[in-house]
Amino acid sequence: MIIDGRAIAEDLYSSLGKRRGKLKKDIKLGIIIGGVNPVIESFVRIKTRAAARLSVEMVRVDLPEGVDTATAMEAIEELEKRTDAVIVQLPLPKEIETHIALATIPAEKDVDAINPTIPDNEHPVFAPVALAVVEVLKRTGINPKGKRTVVVGAGRLVGAPSAVLLKRLGADVSLFTLEEGSIDDLKDADIVVLGVGKPGYIKPKHIKKGVALIDAGASEVSGKIQGDADPACAEKAHVFTPVPGGIGPIAVAMIFRNLFDLIEGKKS
Repeated sequence: MIIDGRAIAEDLYSSLGKRRGKLKKDIKLGIIIGGVNPVIESFVRIKTRAAARLSVEMVRVDLPEGVDTATAMEAIEELEKRTDAVIVQLPLPKEIETHIALATIPAEKDVDAINPTIPDNEHPVFAPVALAVVEVLKRTGINPKGKRTVVVGAGRLVGAPSAVLLKRLGADVSLFTLEEGSIDDLKDADIVVLGVGKPGYIKPKHIKKGVALIDAGASEVSGKIQGDADPACAEKAHVFTPVPGGIGPIAVAMIFRNLFDLIEGKKS
């Protein structure tokens, strides 16, 4: 089953549009961007279009070339004063200490749940990609509880938060990275979540038949966005999310669900 992430996102936007109508205020979402990257620009365009359809003003700040950590922190602090929530688009330039910069985002405006100084159980919302992964599992009738699950990659946006949320839902989760663990762990996994950023890294030989393969990796190769899974894996998997068009559109919709939750003072 190849998942149509755009169709799921459209369904989510339908309910989000109704929620937006009840929020009788102007809403602004800030986004900090550092450097020029085609993958980043693709994501930003998608987020900007989503914001427009939900009558949310996207306030973009591009960091100048060669910017240091202190200047990035100042930009984040200034932007959060002017907006209802803030996205810091990753990756940031190498001159910026990402961990320190992200710590500037206040919890009540951290739409990506990415401030590393806030404990996982104290974020008001969950990371959008992790929410998108769980949404796909829910819509395909897969209960993570007790399922052997391998998360490939331990990054801030995909691997780490997905592992945390799936553990909370009762999955038996292990992490595999390029530096730690064995790719052989995937062979008996019921659920595999990919977020390592290595195009075509996971081949059909690495997974068992009937696996739920959730590809949340995204890399640019010759001007095209590619996922971590070889597309041939779709023939072996019971559930497969393509890149592009799988997890990405759902995760963007979840950003706005988080935004409305933060504005309403709700917890996910």
